[in-house]
Amino acid sequence: MRPAAPARTALLRDTNFRWLMAGGAISMLGDQFTLIALPWLVLQMTGDPFALGLVLAVMGVPRAIFILVGGALVDRYSPKRVMMLSKYANAFLLSLLSLLVLSHQVTMPIVYALALGIGLASAFSIPAGTAMLPSVVAPDQLQLANGIMMSTRVLTSLAGPLLAGVLIAFSGHDASAIADSRGLGIAFALDALTFAATIWTLHRVTMHASAVRAAPERALRAIAGGIAMVWRDREMRAAFLYWGVISLVVGGAMQVAMPVLASSRLGGAAALGLVMGGHAAGSLLGMTLSSIKSDLRIGTLGTTLLAADAAAGLVLMLMGGVDTAWQATALMLLLGALSGFMQVAVFTWIQRRVPRNMLGRTMSIFMFILLGLAPLAASVTGWLMQYLTLAQLFIGAGAFLLVGAACAFALTPMRVMNDAKSATISGSAP
Repeated sequence: MRPAAPARTALLRDTNFRWLMAGGAISMLGDQFTLIALPWLVLQMTGDPFALGLVLAVMGVPRAIFILVGGALVDRYSPKRVMMLSKYANAFLLSLLSLLVLSHQVTMPIVYALALGIGLASAFSIPAGTAMLPSVVAPDQLQLANGIMMSTRVLTSLAGPLLAGVLIAFSGHDASAIADSRGLGIAFALDALTFAATIWTLHRVTMHASAVRAAPERALRAIAGGIAMVWRDREMRAAFLYWGVISLVVGGAMQVAMPVLASSRLGGAAALGLVMGGHAAGSLLGMTLSSIKSDLRIGTLGTTLLAADAAAGLVLMLMGGVDTAWQATALMLLLGALSGFMQVAVFTWIQRRVPRNMLGRTMSIFMFILLGLAPLAASVTGWLMQYLTLAQLFIGAGAFLLVGAACAFALTPMRVMNDAKSATISGSAP
């Protein structure tokens, strides 16, 4: 049902939601500074792309491994508590990195150690953040709230890199010398300050009285319980398996093949920025549409999602034939709109379907599918590109997505997935 204007106004006037949204926006903007500054710091220190890849792996692999543990702790100790601790950890780690950079005491072993700490902290903050919203807003406002939060993330991902780049460029003088890294140190310091600010805003967020904790149990047993709950739910099991396979095959094309396409056909880095900007703008449009017109469906929610995937598959197949930046940007705008619309709908479906005391574990499994498989997807795509042309890769990925959506519709319960009502606080999902 489409949210009425009074409902949207009521959400934006909700002090609880405003504190959460403000803190999220500040934190997401700060994250962009580190996303730009950390790779630049590593390249400034070493000039070695392999070292950069190793730093990113040190951050990403522990996050993928421990995100399931994070989900179990979220259910046991509450999303707010876990989120708060992760923000304290990030504020400390980034403050330390900033001081070391500004004092010219930073070394690569220290960068590896701090990258590991940041990756571990994100393993706990990600499931906490995705599980917290249902305990802050009313159930009928959840899809609108998800749309606003996700749209804010897209906006910060557009503005943040620009601000970080300007700061680093105008604060340093010689990009090859660690002595001229003042801008990098300031960038890390600003991100640390944003974490401190979100600690303050998060203190002012009140969880609903209905928010409860899961029964205490060992982490591995709690994780197994979350996996078992997802497996027992036929629709969720089918959806998670489908999304995992699709992420593994199609996600790699977006990570690896798009930069290669920009480099070989479209004109280089500026073209890649334009193309990815088109995707971000499309995502924003799709998220906005999903928020204000939550009843836009082709039959059931599952049928709508699969139809959107089939359309995305066709767009990917067309991507293999583009030879200008404007063509690629137009197609990425469409892909972004489909992706943004689906993201809001899927997050809301999971948050409403799963009991609150299982939500942290369920969201950690879902985020593992999206984030944990990314390095493997990139590796598989890189290997395939030794044997396939760009056109063949995009056509193959698009065809796989198209056929996969058709098979999921014909052979799995995904086609009957419907918009979930709010789950009970405990017990099994339907």
